Amino acid sequence: MLTQIRAFFAQRQVLEVETPILSNAAGSDPHIECLQTALADGRRCYLNSSPEFAMKRLLAADVGDIYQVSRVFRQGEQGRYHNPEFTLLEWYRLDFDHFALMDEVEALLQQLLPEFPPALKLSYQQAFERFLNLNPLTAAVAELHQVIEGLPVSAPHFPEDESRDSLLDWLMSQGVAPCFPLDRPTFIYHYPASQASLARLSIDDPSIAERFECYWGELELANGFHELLDAAEQQARFEAELQQRQVQGLAQPPLDYNLIAALQAGMPACAGVALGLDRLLMVLSGAEHIRDVLAFSIERA
Repeated sequence: MLTQIRAFFAQRQVLEVETPILSNAAGSDPHIECLQTALADGRRCYLNSSPEFAMKRLLAADVGDIYQVSRVFRQGEQGRYHNPEFTLLEWYRLDFDHFALMDEVEALLQQLLPEFPPALKLSYQQAFERFLNLNPLTAAVAELHQVIEGLPVSAPHFPEDESRDSLLDWLMSQGVAPCFPLDRPTFIYHYPASQASLARLSIDDPSIAERFECYWGELELANGFHELLDAAEQQARFEAELQQRQVQGLAQPPLDYNLIAALQAGMPACAGVALGLDRLLMVLSGAEHIRDVLAFSIERA
């Protein structure tokens, strides 16, 4: 699989790069906890949950189209589809938007997997309307609760908090994604602006973000963005996430101001995506558990 991936990018003249696993900063996403360690001089460091920030600094230095196969780490993620240490394929394409990058993700999957029908591509709104008869961009919280209560899902899986985005995430995982086809990838694009993360908002409709996710069946494989270039907006989003973390009683990691400086210096227009290679190998091999595609899962590490 790795040989075919490298051949795919070599053919497209995309440069393979390496960036540090250890960082002085960490992501602020309330849904992701980074593992910590310390240097001999006592400085606290973080094991990267993604190579994204460092790769964007390379983009700002005019390196051009790049990709990386990276080991990444996330605290508290363990289960059928999760291992605290896993392998991420991340790449960035200059002058691509999210639609062009979706096409390239599909092309990579076509090279790795036996031939499959054309991918299903739906906007976030279209997916909710098709499978739940619900408009996720306009539905009130009470309406989201009503749909949740009507799904045949056991109570322990009910969303932990009452925020609108948490309810939508729950509905996506429990009510929408299980309806995706099993014989081809599904791409969901144009997420609500509140779930933009590091994606730019649409100029035509600021209520949606130019972000996509790729699924195989209900298994999420990849998350991609038409990348945000505005340094001030990115810093504001990071600070808003830190406020969310504070409300939830989570740690306050130091922000990556090197990334903000790179955006201020000027990052070229591009789109980027991160694809979980262990999950992809599960699809390729028909494995039922992530430990079946790892030489040593965390239980045996």
